[in-house]
Amino acid sequence: MSEQALSPELLALLALVQGKRARIVVDHIVQHGFITTEELETLYGYKHPPRAIRDVREQGVPIETFATKSSDGRSIAAYRFGRLSDIQTGRVGGRKPFSKVFKKQLVIHYGGQCAICNTHYEERYLQIDHRIPYEIAGDDEIRDLNDYMLVCGSCNRAKSWSCEHCANFLNIRYPELCRHCYWASPSSYEHIALRLIRRLDITWLEDETVQFDQLKSSAEGQDFPRYVKQILKDHLSK
Repeated sequence: MSEQALSPELLALLALVQGKRARIVVDHIVQHGFITTEELETLYGYKHPPRAIRDVREQGVPIETFATKSSDGRSIAAYRFGRLSDIQTGRVGGRKPFSKVFKKQLVIHYGGQCAICNTHYEERYLQIDHRIPYEIAGDDEIRDLNDYMLVCGSCNRAKSWSCEHCANFLNIRYPELCRHCYWASPSSYEHIALRLIRRLDITWLEDETVQFDQLKSSAEGQDFPRYVKQILKDHLSK
C-alpha cells in the first residue's frame, strides 16, 4: 500500500496521530506499505517493537500482523494497516491525558501501592493503568475510578507483555474476558490471559528482607519458587 493508494480523507485522519513512536510507525507504513520488527529496531532503535505498534493501535488505527523475512532470511513479524473501515475515529489523536488531580484521587481511593504486587511506592513511581486495556474498552468521557488502577513500572511492563500475547487482545476483544483476568482484578480473577493460572506476587520490604534471605538460604540452591510452593503444599496437607 503506497501513499497514493490512501484517500486524502484517511491521510488527514492519520495526520492526527500523536506521539513519536506512533507517528514513526504510521508515516513508515503510509510511505512503504508496512513496517517490520527489524526496521523498528535497526532504523528507529526500538528494542520492543510491539510497544510501538501498540501505541498506534491505542489511537484507534487498525494494525494487522503478518510474517515476512528479515535481511538475513529469518522469519519476523511485519505490520500494516488493517481494514481501514475499522479505524476508530474517536480515538485518533490519542487517549486523553490523566490529570494530576485524577492521580491524587486514585491514590486516595486505593492507597499508594501497586495493585499487582501490593508494594508501597512514592506517588511519582506509580503509573495509572486501565484495568481493561484501552485498545479494547477505550475511555469514557467521565472516568470512573474503579476502571483504573495504580501499578509500578515493573508490573505495568509485565501486564503489557501478557496482554500483547493474549488471544482476546489480539483477536476476540471482548471486555468481559479482560474483566475476569488477573491483570484487571488481581484480588479476584478466573484466568491470566485466558490461561488457567493462579499467581501470587509477594514483596518483602525493609526489615522483612531478613526473612526472605533466610527462606532463600534454606532452599540450598533449589529452584526457589518451586521450593516455596512445596512449603505451602506441605503446610496445607497437614
